[in-house]
Amino acid sequence: MLQVKLIVTGDDFGYCPRRNQGILDCFLAGAISNVSLLVNGSAAADAAKLARRHNIPIGLHANLSEGSPVCEVLKTNSSLLNQDGFFHGKMGFRTALSKGLLNMSEVKQELKAQVELFHELTGHLPPHMDGHQHVHVLPEVRHVFAEVLEEYGIKYTRVPIEPGLHNCDWIPPSLMDFYLGVEEDSFNTVDVFTKHGIRWPDIYIGLSTMGRNMSVSSVRSAIDSAVLQLRARAPPSSTGTIELMVHPGYPSVPPVGGCGEGPDDFSQSWERLHELQTLVKPELRSYYKSRNIQ
Repeated sequence: MLQVKLIVTGDDFGYCPRRNQGILDCFLAGAISNVSLLVNGSAAADAAKLARRHNIPIGLHANLSEGSPVCEVLKTNSSLLNQDGFFHGKMGFRTALSKGLLNMSEVKQELKAQVELFHELTGHLPPHMDGHQHVHVLPEVRHVFAEVLEEYGIKYTRVPIEPGLHNCDWIPPSLMDFYLGVEEDSFNTVDVFTKHGIRWPDIYIGLSTMGRNMSVSSVRSAIDSAVLQLRARAPPSSTGTIELMVHPGYPSVPPVGGCGEGPDDFSQSWERLHELQTLVKPELRSYYKSRNIQ
């Protein structure tokens, strides 16, 4: 019988004290299994202390799109910054990249600085490293990202290709366009990461279940689709891994939070709390048990 291991990753640890508390509550309730740290988040040091105190497995959520860089020399006069001195933003980063305005040596410098700061905060290198707003699978960036992982011996990442995404008719068209762009970038990243000896879970889910779209039934449906795919491609006696990306937390209250320029709209919305409340529901735990999901 196929053994399914589910990794539930709480992204954006370190974003603000309320996010940290929500993610911690989720972990203590057994609803998430590991976290991804934003080292440029306003509460990153506090998050690292919580991870140590509660023995929470923690990786790095590399951030090139929101807030301020951690590399001192890039805090002024860098291609990674907009006219206000902050990163270009989720879509702004993609626009600047497509226009050839980003210096990849600066991208590498910032990624390395974030790994070093992670080490300083936690006392160890990240066992896994992915990208905030999926920047790590973008053209050009994917190569630099893979080089940094290989250089530091970081073996694991995330490749956001979600089975069944195209059938999710509840996702608004503008958001679906973004998700399909992430999917295409991810397909084009597979060979690059493989060449550098980087690994990732067999199946990724989390785009179709984000924020308001998360419910017990949407998570179950996404996992069921993932398990079907695993069964189709794996020998019956093997182990398959699924990563579910989640963003639980208590809503940020401005001006506290963010990565240097205050909290964004999504972090302040009810959707963070909605994810937290859904993930801790006993029905989800019963579902995992009934499907023999570890």
